[in-house]
Amino acid sequence: MSKLFRRYRSVTLPSGREINQRIDNIPDNIVERCPSCHRYVLQSQIPETYVCGHCGYHGVFPSKERANWITQGNFEEMDADLLPDFEQEFPGYEEKHQALREDTGLNEAIITGFGKIGQQSVGLGVMANAFMMGSMGTVVGEKLTRLFDQATEHQLPVVLYIASGGARMQESILSLMQMAKVSQAVERHHQAGLFYCSILTNPTTGGVTASFAMQGDVILAEPGATIGFAGKRVIEQTINRQLPDQFQQAETVLEHGFLDAIIARDKQFATLQFLLATHQGKR
Repeated sequence: MSKLFRRYRSVTLPSGREINQRIDNIPDNIVERCPSCHRYVLQSQIPETYVCGHCGYHGVFPSKERANWITQGNFEEMDADLLPDFEQEFPGYEEKHQALREDTGLNEAIITGFGKIGQQSVGLGVMANAFMMGSMGTVVGEKLTRLFDQATEHQLPVVLYIASGGARMQESILSLMQMAKVSQAVERHHQAGLFYCSILTNPTTGGVTASFAMQGDVILAEPGATIGFAGKRVIEQTINRQLPDQFQQAETVLEHGFLDAIIARDKQFATLQFLLATHQGKR
């Protein structure tokens, strides 16, 4: 490895001061750096839930791992083979999609299926921001619609872990149509008297925020998650003023009444157990 790129680790001195020591020639697959506190951790020591042991930063939780974690290994995926038909012919879209399928092992930006959280059977969806930033296209919309409709048919609650950059520009108007399509499925589920909990993770933005993400009977978020519709820079340019650093962070969104609670990952299983048991699958 070239010494042009050098890693640093944080060392705390007896006085409480911190210094950075250079770590040279460490392969990329050995250590990871926390995006928040910038400390290093061996990959073999990364917690199961991808939460930094130093500062509590909630990192990216791969969708399949998260689904199996929250259901304690009894998640059964459905509609895994659905693919877009690429009829919009957006330049390079099909090739990019294929490359991402090979790189991530996923076919799309969400996995859906059924499992149990504690003793309660649930419909579960987990969005994958590793796949085109969790953008919502026709397949994401179709999988979510099927999930809610099957949960309605079988009288089951739904839990969604949401992470998205919004509608998928490569699918044009078809991606925007998914907002209404999924929202209608959520409403059918709601009218059947069934419970839906949305958990907003980092980031939850764009058309996803403007539709099913905010339709939960209970809306939770992870600490530090970015939650909003338009991006911060777009808003700043529109109103010609600088926004605070905490703008669109989950803590600020909670303060303004758009969330019910912020729940760290180590509390999510117990929280969902409580909510599902309280509602007993229904409102």
